[in-house]
Formats: sequence, structure tokens, C-alpha cells
Amino acid sequence: MENMKFLSDKPLYITDTILRDAHQSQAATRMRIEDMLPACEILDSVGYWSLECWGGATFDSCMRFLKEDPWERLRALRKAIPNTKLQMLFRGQNILGYKHYADDVVDAFCRKSIENGIDIIRIFDALNDVRNLEQAIKSTKKYGGMVEATLSYTISPIHSEEYFVKLAQELEQMGADVICVKDMANLLLPMDAYSLIKRLKETVNVPIHLHTHNTSGTGDMVYLMAAYAGVDIVDTALSPMANGTAQPSTESLVATLQGTVRDTKLDMGKMSDAAAHFRKVAQRLKDTGSLDPKVLNVDTNTLLYQVPGGMLSNLISQLKQANKEDQYYEVLAEIPRVRKDFGYPPLVTPSSQIVGTQAVMNVIMGERYKVFPKESKAMLKGEYGTLPGEVNEEVRAKAGIKPETVITCRPADLLEPEIEKYRTQYADIAKSDEDVLSLALFPQVAPDFLKWRDDPNHEKPVDEVVKPAAPKQEAPKPAPKQAEPEIRELIVEYKG
Repeated sequence: MENMKFLSDKPLYITDTILRDAHQSQAATRMRIEDMLPACEILDSVGYWSLECWGGATFDSCMRFLKEDPWERLRALRKAIPNTKLQMLFRGQNILGYKHYADDVVDAFCRKSIENGIDIIRIFDALNDVRNLEQAIKSTKKYGGMVEATLSYTISPIHSEEYFVKLAQELEQMGADVICVKDMANLLLPMDAYSLIKRLKETVNVPIHLHTHNTSGTGDMVYLMAAYAGVDIVDTALSPMANGTAQPSTESLVATLQGTVRDTKLDMGKMSDAAAHFRKVAQRLKDTGSLDPKVLNVDTNTLLYQVPGGMLSNLISQLKQANKEDQYYEVLAEIPRVRKDFGYPPLVTPSSQIVGTQAVMNVIMGERYKVFPKESKAMLKGEYGTLPGEVNEEVRAKAGIKPETVITCRPADLLEPEIEKYRTQYADIAKSDEDVLSLALFPQVAPDFLKWRDDPNHEKPVDEVVKPAAPKQEAPKPAPKQAEPEIRELIVEYKG
């Protein structure tokens, strides 16, 4: 290390994820607003570059499980944190949902997010199809937000360092204020991080923000090597909910860099005070079963199978439902094969769930591609965007998709404007444009939540207690050959 020098002499900036991705990754997004507000004044005084607090799965979880209005959560956080930039995660044309929405819905959501308190919008697409980022980038800039355009990092024969450098150049040309390298599966290894960040800093002029997890135990080393290479900003989590499937610990990285040219200058005393509060929150989440200590373990399956940690728990859940837990390792081996057949999509929401569910079906049905969930067909048809690599045409044909029906344009160009339709459809229960957007994105969840919210006699929610193991269910009977099974996947959000 004697000859190794930092390639930047600027302080490393920190985004803390304690209010969003830390508890999304470890505790199924079950942290409540009352868990957050007591610590907000301290968090606001630490000196963070930003606090990630919204987007991802928080929107769905607020309404579905916590009986909270996600917009009211954002307003409360903005009021309690007046000085630090607030950041959210945004799935491009999917917004926070699991399908493409029309441009006017994307525009309305960006506008309302910024109006209610968001400063920075991290915009990503599961396939790295930049066409799916266009509208969100345009709208964020129009309403005065900061655009953090994102590279969804993965490993495959397609996804070379050169691929990501070219993608970063394209995002810069599209108007990115910051470029994020989003390593959702903790696949970016320390030496590769050094090389990639160094190349990006040599190639683009906007700041580089690195996001990883510590699932495979390499996260701290990744951040240290990235700091040497000149990365501008990294995501970390306060220690009570750091490491494992969440981000590396904020305090540990801050201490590591103290006294160097990359010293973060963050206040360790104030972070210690905030951590004391969140230790109590973490304990409550453990007591209710929302935070399983297993997520803190090092899981090298991520490196072996290139499967995100949260995706593994989703697979286990699906196999339990089918009473096929003994086929877990067969499914793990099948995932890379399906991913290759599908053109090497990065494994991030929603592509991770699509590839994972297809692998499960291939194994438990005893025949590869006997059944295609509708989401698999949509991906193979191009409804989510252009797949990065070459698709196995035999698999595509088996799904009933003819080459001439594959979508080659920007998928959202096929969608008519939707926002007025949603306003009319939900006129009887929506009290604001924010309500309309909640209903548009989560039509199965938002109506019941809004009725509960607007009922003056509603009962206060209580913490659900997650039981250690669910009773086994009978395996589903295969559908008759003449009828095409309607397979619907269970979407489980994790890691952004």
C-alpha cells in the first residue's frame, strides 16, 4: 500500500440509506415513520451528502403493511430534515411499480415527488435500456430535481467494463447530473471496482456515485478501492442496520478514511447518537420477526450464482409454496441458464423476479419452458425494453412469440396518455393528485388503504409478527394440457 495513492484529494461524500434501503434490504421495508422522526434532527446535522428515504419498495410497503400514506411520510421527513438533500429510487418508466407507465404518469410522479420534498432522483432501468430513462430524466430536470442516472451493474459476456463506460457517456449526454453505479447484487469486486471507477472518472465529467451491498462480505473493500480510484459519493448505512444484505457501515468507512485526503469530515459523535436510536428500532424489527438475523450472514452464493441475496429468499418462498424445497440448488443452477436464454438481463427488479420465477417453473415442472409466466413472455417480446444480449430464438418461439411481433421501439411509445383516465377512474376515492398516482401504481393495494385512511373510526395498525416457518402447502396440480396456465409471480422487493 506504500505506493498506492488516492486518485482524488477531495472528501468522500456519503449517502446514508438508514431511512430506506437499509431496512428494505434487512427488514422487508418495515420501518415506520415514527421510528424515523426522533432521529431526523441528528441525521440532518451529521453532514451527509444526502439521505435516501423514499422510492423502491417503501411506497408499496407503506400502504400494504404499515398503513401509512407514503406521500405524508415524505412530507414529514422533509419537514424534519430541512438541510440535507433527500433522495429516492425510481425505476424509470416503471416508476415504483412493475410495468411500464405512460409518459404523462411518469411526468406527474416526478413533479409530485419534487413538490413534496425530494431533491435527487436515482433513475434506473432493469435492462439498462436508456430509452426507458428518457422521460424520467427530462421530467426531473424540468421540475428542478437532480438527476442521478444509473448503470445497473452485473456480470455477463455482454457486460464488460467498456459496456458500462459507454453507457455512462450516453447517460451524461442525456443530462445526468450524477452517474450511479448500482451494484444491487454485490457482484462488483474490489479490484474491478477500482478499475471501473478509474475509467469512469477519466471518461465522464459528472460525479460518480457507487451503490453496493455487503451480501458476499466484500462491500467495505469495494468502497475502499473505489475511494482510492476517485469515486465521489458512496451509499452506506448506519451500523444498527448495516452489512449483510444492506450497505456497509457508515461509521466504519468514516473511521477508515479519517486523517486521509478523502476524510469525509462527518461527525462520528452525532452518528453514534443516531445509531443508539436505530439500535432500538432494529431490536423491535427483530422481535416482530421482520428482521431475520440470517440476513446479516455472509452469503457467497451471490458470487457463485450471481444471484442477489433478496432474490434467494424469494426463490425459497416459491419453492416452499410448491413443496419443492429440496430442489433449491437445481433452481440456483438453472438461473444462469435462463438468464442466458433471455439475453443476459441484469438481475434487478423486475427482471430478477422474472428470471427467478421462470427458473423455478422450469425445475418444478420437470421440463424446461413447459410453462411461461406472462411476465416472461412480456420480457421476451420486448415489452420491458431491449434485452442486452442475444435471445435464444428457440425459447422465444416456444413462448409463442413470432420474430415480427417483437417490440423494437421504446415500449412507452405504444402507450396512450393515462393520467386523465386514472383521475376519472378514481374520482370517488382520490382526494389529490398524489392519491391518483398511488392508485395508478398500486391498484390492488391503494383503494383499501385510502378507504382505511379516510375512515375517521379506523383502527391503528399493529406490528405483524412474522412466524419463523409457514406450514407447508400442497404442491399445485399441473393445469390440463389444453389450457394455458395463468402463472402469476409473487413480486418480492429487495435492494432497490
